[in-house]
Amino acid sequence: MQISVIIPLFNEADSLPELMEWINNVMQTNQYSYEVIMVDDGSDDESWQVIAHLRTKYSSLKGIRFQRNYGKSAALNEGFKTAQGDIVVTMDADLQDSPDEIPEFYDMITKQGYHLVSGWKKKRYDNTFTKNIPSKIYNAVARKSSGIMLHDFNCGIKAYQLKVVKSIEVFGEMHRYIPILAKWAGFKKIGEKVVVHQARKYGTTKFGWERFVNGFLDLMTIQFLSKFGKKPMQFFGLLGSLFFLIGFIAFGSIITGKFLDPDFSVTNKPAFFIALAAMLIGMQLFLAGFIAELINRNAADRNQYLISDKLGW
Repeated sequence: MQISVIIPLFNEADSLPELMEWINNVMQTNQYSYEVIMVDDGSDDESWQVIAHLRTKYSSLKGIRFQRNYGKSAALNEGFKTAQGDIVVTMDADLQDSPDEIPEFYDMITKQGYHLVSGWKKKRYDNTFTKNIPSKIYNAVARKSSGIMLHDFNCGIKAYQLKVVKSIEVFGEMHRYIPILAKWAGFKKIGEKVVVHQARKYGTTKFGWERFVNGFLDLMTIQFLSKFGKKPMQFFGLLGSLFFLIGFIAFGSIITGKFLDPDFSVTNKPAFFIALAAMLIGMQLFLAGFIAELINRNAADRNQYLISDKLGW
């Protein structure tokens, strides 16, 4: 199979028939063998019923339905697990991503050898103050911290070699940072393609202001995980050693002063309590490192989600 198209969705019943027809036309025109995996992230509209109906018309369509809403990262991760195509394309279900882009994405992966190609919505139809400006700031910070020169990390339409999606784990809200996860996994040939951003035709956006706060917090998390995810003791142990050493030296100097001068007051000195606090913080950071190591070795079920139904398997 040449292409797997993964579409995470939440309450997008109106757009799904048009999107599926559009994808099918593109695939038929280019004679691609393909599958479409729609992951219903706990929709409370008629999305799943629409997917079931479309399945009777398109044998290439497969569906996964979450029992409740887990988020876009969970939906993508579940799609990645089941994808079988040599090239995996992700796109949103709201018709703002154009399936007509797929052939060029496919060629960039197969002919130019990219591991991952991310879309860039150079001209956007979103609100300038609530989406465009915050997105520019967020993308600038992501570029600076990751060293990946992409203009739009969070663009919904991306293409990957199959081995890339099988090598990364998307959890929490890390879908914004899939290029960073890919680079972290050793897939460094990451490209970018300008794509057409279309105005939303049905429904309303599912994301609010909080996604920008979450985005920056997730960026801090991904940077920490990329450096210390497999070795948390190196981070906490270093900080713990530093705090304990500072506190121990300060405590030792205070006690030495007491021996040299019996009239020297220890408990009346703020430095005494600061030294004790530093030593306690150092020991706590050490314990945090040990606990993090234990958690890191016993978190195999981090991406277990309740699925109430499937189609096509």
